[in-house]
Amino acid sequence: MKRKNSLMSPGLISGDMNIGTVVEKYPRVAAIFTGYGLHCTGCHGSNSETIEAGAAGHGMDEETIALMLRDANKIALADAEDTKNDSELKITSKAAQKVTEFIKQSKKKGGYLRISIIEGGCSGKSYNFALENNRKNKDTIIEKNGAKFILDKSSYEQLKGSKIDYLESLQGSGFKIHNPNANHTCGCGSSFS
Repeated sequence: MKRKNSLMSPGLISGDMNIGTVVEKYPRVAAIFTGYGLHCTGCHGSNSETIEAGAAGHGMDEETIALMLRDANKIALADAEDTKNDSELKITSKAAQKVTEFIKQSKKKGGYLRISIIEGGCSGKSYNFALENNRKNKDTIIEKNGAKFILDKSSYEQLKGSKIDYLESLQGSGFKIHNPNANHTCGCGSSFS
């Protein structure tokens, strides 16, 4: 396929980029890709195939690929802006919004979302999320758009530099953590080492 300039569009994502790398860095973009018919965002081939090649393989023409990249860049740019000035632990507005909704539904006054790392899972460690009313003395509190997240000292240290998002897709909905400190992440994304 002969590339148009639009496939190499200015932005964070271009057609010559690897699908798996893009989805790992900008998880919410997976919903854009699948919405356009690029369903290989979670398969093993996504780690070795470019967006352009994968889209062409799914029968997309250049105009559709360019539109998909435009929409993907809108999400990626919004996420990049959203987390630019956060603390060492980056939390997207979508994750904060979901925490606020969950706390309202649970009717917990002054509630928090506790994020912790526990032993277990197919790769050795797993992320755990729980709504709580109280915090412990040495907890770290991070506030984003009125939502409060708490972490124990060990979990906070292991999550420094991470990005917490909330994804809604056909495969399921939930919190997603992109942790640059993880050496290995399992296919489900909830376990790491």
